[in-house]
Amino acid sequence: MKRAIIVLLCSGLWACSSGDHEDLRQWMQENTKDLKGSIPKLPEVKPYQPVPYEVETSLDPFKPGKIEPESKQKLGGGKGVGLQPDYEARELRNSLLEKYPLESLKMIGYLNVNKQPMAVIQAEQNVKQVKLGDYIGLDFGVVTQISDKEVTLRELIQDAAGDWSERTSSLYLQGKEGSKK
Repeated sequence: MKRAIIVLLCSGLWACSSGDHEDLRQWMQENTKDLKGSIPKLPEVKPYQPVPYEVETSLDPFKPGKIEPESKQKLGGGKGVGLQPDYEARELRNSLLEKYPLESLKMIGYLNVNKQPMAVIQAEQNVKQVKLGDYIGLDFGVVTQISDKEVTLRELIQDAAGDWSERTSSLYLQGKEGSKK
């Protein structure tokens, strides 16, 4: 009996597999006859052209240094040319506020005396009035503008190559610490 069931099952499966699926095959052929796969062409490979390294005209790639435009080098750029701080004038001024870094100074007030703006600057326990053109801080800072909220300075700073450049800094009005409203 088992053999008969197995033979019946196998013949049923064989009948289904060899069946007439011609309609399915015909439909597939009709719908795929216009389909053609296309692969885009690869881009053209350009040949490698080495660039010769000419020692006479190029910089040494292993020498640390500052890269500057040729125009500055021709003018004798670098140390000693351009902006320079005046150390002697600083000694003659002997200003108290030039002995402190800008970060340690605080603007604590603003005055308008005879239509001339003045700022009140505190350095530790010392309090000084500052007007336009006065010097503040260690970086040769000159006061260029005073408003009721800030003092603007133009400072001279030196970079790693020894060149001097200008930078703009500001001191902002500080409120009282620990005050109750």
